[in-house]
Amino acid sequence: MMKKQVILITGGTSGIGYQTAEYLAKEGHIVYGAGRRIEKMEPLKKLGVKGISLDVTDKKSIDNAVKEIIKQEGRIDVLVNNAGYGSYGAVEDVSIEEAKKQFEVNLFGLAQLTQFVLPHMRKNHYGRIINISSMGGRVTSYLGAWYHATKYALEGFSDALRMEVKGFGIDVVLIEPGGIKTDWGFIAADHLAESSKNGPYEKVALKVAEGMKKQYSGNMMSNPIVISKAISKAINRNKPKARYLIGFGAKPIVFMHTILPTRLFDFIMMHAS
Repeated sequence: MMKKQVILITGGTSGIGYQTAEYLAKEGHIVYGAGRRIEKMEPLKKLGVKGISLDVTDKKSIDNAVKEIIKQEGRIDVLVNNAGYGSYGAVEDVSIEEAKKQFEVNLFGLAQLTQFVLPHMRKNHYGRIINISSMGGRVTSYLGAWYHATKYALEGFSDALRMEVKGFGIDVVLIEPGGIKTDWGFIAADHLAESSKNGPYEKVALKVAEGMKKQYSGNMMSNPIVISKAISKAINRNKPKARYLIGFGAKPIVFMHTILPTRLFDFIMMHAS
C-alpha cells in the first residue's frame, strides 16, 4: 500500500507545480500547494489540495507556512522545491540586481525553506527533498548565463545536501526536466527580448527569443505530466534515484554535451534556434 505523505510543493499555482499537486492528491497524499496567488489553486480544492500562501524570498512567509502545516498535520514528509523562473539575457545586458533576484528565487529562497523544513524531517528520521532543477543545470544554452548559473548551483547544493542528511533518513532528489510545454519558455523569451533592447546583442537576442517561442508553441515539448510522474516515483519508491533526467531533449542533449568537444557543442547551442 502506498504510504500517505504530507507534501509541500512550492510554485504550486501554475505549470509543473499545479499539475503535480493535482497528480499527487489523486494518489491520496496530503498536498499543500504553495505560492503567492493561492486563489489560482481553487479548482484543486475538490481533490483536497490545500493552498498555502508562501513567498520563497520572504523569511517570515516561509516560517508562517511551515508552522501552519506542522500545526495542521504534525509533520512534513516531502518538500518539492519547484518555485523558480528563467531570466535570459546576455551577461552584459542583465543587471546584477536582476541576477541576484533570480538567485534569490531559484537558490537562496529554496535553501532557506529547506532549512526551515529539515528539523521536522530529522525529528521523524524521514523525509524527501525534491529539487526541481533542469537539464540546464548540466548544459548551458545561448544567452542564458544567469539562469544556468542558478541551476548549476542548485545541482551542487543538492549533491552536498544529499550527503549531509543521509544519516537522518532523508533523501535528496534532483528532477532535471528537458523541454516541457509550460509558459516558462515564453517568460524566458520575453526577458531576453526586453534585456537586449537598444544594445549590441539585440539582433541575435530577438532571433533566439523568437526561436524559443516557436519551440514552446510547437508540439515537440513534453507534457508537464512526465515531470509529475517522475516526482511521484521519487516520493513513492523506497529508494529513489538521485537524479531523474526526463522530458524532451534532456537525455540526448546532456549526452552530446558529455561526448562532444566543448567548442563544437557551443556551436550547436548557438545555432539551435
